[in-house]
Amino acid sequence: MCEAKTLSQRGRTVVSQCLQCKTLNVWQSNLLLNFTPQQFADFRKFIGDLDFDDRSHLFPDGQERAILKTPVDHINFSFTEDEWDDLKDAMDEAMHMQRVFDLIG
Repeated sequence: MCEAKTLSQRGRTVVSQCLQCKTLNVWQSNLLLNFTPQQFADFRKFIGDLDFDDRSHLFPDGQERAILKTPVDHINFSFTEDEWDDLKDAMDEAMHMQRVFDLIG
C-alpha cells in the first residue's frame, strides 16, 4: 500500500489518498474501493443520483439495505442507510479536501 493521507472520515467510512500515485481509497467495514481521481468523481456522481429507498431491500436480519450492483453479476454491495449516507458524505468531504490540498499544494 502507498503512503496515504486521510481526506475524510464519516462513521465507519474513511477516504484516503496516496501521496505518490494519487489513488483514492474508500474504506468501509469490509470494503476497500480504489479509484483514480476521475473515477472517484464519476463514482460519487453516480451514487449521488441513486436514492436509498429505491434500492433498499429487507435483509434476513430485519435491516433495510441498499443494493449497489457491480459490473460482475454475482457481486453486489449492500449498505445500511447510515452506511449509505456516510459513504456519500465522506466522498463529498474528500472531494472538497482534494480541492483544498490542490490550492495549497
